[in-house]
Amino acid sequence: MPINNPILLLTSIIFLAASSMAAAHEPRPGFLYTRSRGTCTPQYWSSRRESWPKMVPHKSTVSNVFGSQALERFRPDLTLLEAAARNEADSQNVFARLLKESTAALLNSYARKGYPYAAWEVKTLLIQALVSDAAAAALAERFLQANHNCA
Repeated sequence: MPINNPILLLTSIIFLAASSMAAAHEPRPGFLYTRSRGTCTPQYWSSRRESWPKMVPHKSTVSNVFGSQALERFRPDLTLLEAAARNEADSQNVFARLLKESTAALLNSYARKGYPYAAWEVKTLLIQALVSDAAAAALAERFLQANHNCA
């Protein structure tokens, strides 16, 4: 049925244009990843709401992913999923906090375009930070900021 009233026609066009513009700004699911702010944290990765990057399966051990030098500080059978899921009591240990944030940083480096660190950087920085409490605390804070500011 054609619309004969020009004011009604104009109102309908304005309404349709406004609703299509509003829909353009709503977040839409991506092909593999749907995300919003806060989805780059260790808590997010440990909840497994999103597929883990295929480069690092969640059952991979920390020493397999970060290298044999990680064995000096962490259990040989510790998996990435366990590292990401560490609770706050574990996070009082500076190296546990470093591992938790480094795990999230590594996953983000594979899964997020524009993440400020490449995977090789995360791995290298973690190994370098294992030398002291101060180095570990500083890097854990850097990764914490990157993970929480990731969009």
